[in-house]
Amino acid sequence: MNNTDILATIPHREPFLFVDRVLELDEKKIRAEKDLSPDLDFFKGHYPDFPIMPGALTCESIFQAGAILLAQYVESNSSGVPAVTRIRDAKFKKMVRPGDTLLLEAELEERIGPAFYMKGRATVGGKLVASVSFTCAMVDPQGA
Repeated sequence: MNNTDILATIPHREPFLFVDRVLELDEKKIRAEKDLSPDLDFFKGHYPDFPIMPGALTCESIFQAGAILLAQYVESNSSGVPAVTRIRDAKFKKMVRPGDTLLLEAELEERIGPAFYMKGRATVGGKLVASVSFTCAMVDPQGA
């Protein structure tokens, strides 16, 4: 799945799109990547002398990969957008720097009604940088 397919699947757009390509996708798991150009805006302020990707944006990257995974469970005529409703056990192991490529993995553990229980992780060069468990639901943007 390339950038065009991703844009057709989730509502996120630049400068807040954190998935560049999908490597693998099945009914329970996704593997995707995000290339972290030194020109990305958040590196300019976090931190100018030692730029690192904010942990919250690393989690957001995982959540967006999860949104792509969940798109296959949503009816094509649905106006719902994926929303994270709970974050648990977020852990940050290593810093993510300009020039890195994040490998994003998300897995659907369970679905109960409208709730999707997921876990995810991000690695750089085979080393774990972040992991998180989270819950998503499809939300009507008009009623939010």
